[in-house]
Amino acid sequence: MLAMKNMRIHLSLFTLLFPLISNAQPLLYVPTGNTNDVVIIDINTDKIVGRIAELENAHGLSSSHQTEYLVAGSMQAPDTKKGKAAKPAQMSEAEHAAHHAGAGEKAGASSTQSYVSIIHAKRKHVMRRIAVRALTHHTAVSADGKTAIAVHSGAGGISVIDLDKMAVVKTLQTGMWPNYAAFTSDGNFLYISNAGAGMVSEIDTRTWQITREIAVGKEPEHMVISADNKFLYVANKADGSVSVVDLAAGKATKTWSVGKKVHGIDLSDDGRWLFVASKGTDTLSRINLSNGKITTVDLPPAPYHVAFISGLNKLYVSSRKEPKIRVLNAQTLQVENEIDLGKGVAHQMVIRLDK
Repeated sequence: MLAMKNMRIHLSLFTLLFPLISNAQPLLYVPTGNTNDVVIIDINTDKIVGRIAELENAHGLSSSHQTEYLVAGSMQAPDTKKGKAAKPAQMSEAEHAAHHAGAGEKAGASSTQSYVSIIHAKRKHVMRRIAVRALTHHTAVSADGKTAIAVHSGAGGISVIDLDKMAVVKTLQTGMWPNYAAFTSDGNFLYISNAGAGMVSEIDTRTWQITREIAVGKEPEHMVISADNKFLYVANKADGSVSVVDLAAGKATKTWSVGKKVHGIDLSDDGRWLFVASKGTDTLSRINLSNGKITTVDLPPAPYHVAFISGLNKLYVSSRKEPKIRVLNAQTLQVENEIDLGKGVAHQMVIRLDK
């Protein structure tokens, strides 16, 4: 896809929780875009153990260990002839009609309206669809599992979703072409990358006001926040760089050049390494954050999203051009396994402990 991303499980959480939950297993959830499903992968075996259907061109997926839900965005406008979201198979007609009554009017009933799908992770089905005002690229869920964010790249801005109420409670306009969202671990601040503005918007979630606009590189997209909330790492697509933002100072203090069309980015759980995929140069870079040393390996074709697997020294890297995920040893950067998805493209990957 925190957003991976992508969402990372820190080593302390993984090692403390896993022995206590004998009937749980670490699972990777992977949205596949226009093939309209989420692939479930057993992290211990690197095997596909299930699929969740009924998604609508989901690129964005996020979650938190404090919630039982996964939140999937949609890059697909609903059928305007039908004028409403498709009913999840597990929901009755009456419940669906009641939940979506007036949804078209609330969202503006435009061709860019979409729905965010709320997935019950353990039951493996879509349980709700929530109308939002525009197509949703990426999503994010706060660490306490109470708030979800839908990022609307085309229309601009974000929708704030209360996961207890299962409803949009606020919309907020940020900079041009917003792309990615990342919460601090305490949930007090939210960061939105604005690809069209070369800026990151800082939002105080206690007031939902934009507090700072932070200049970074050209076309900032994916981001990841350090575990101590001190630094924000931003992948800048157009100039092939990573900006290091000192969050106390509110400015970028360092920039690394890594490749062309940088995309996925993630941190190791100990904060030692930063991993960055550059799909334009078919490379993966590992940055040693203590000394700035960059190690780069070839990883064709088009390395895309990145997810570090805490406690197992694994790195998952998807491909923009092929339906597969490469499994790398994070220490050696050697490919040790490959997961064939069969179809689609692996987008914002999420790690959870589930039955």
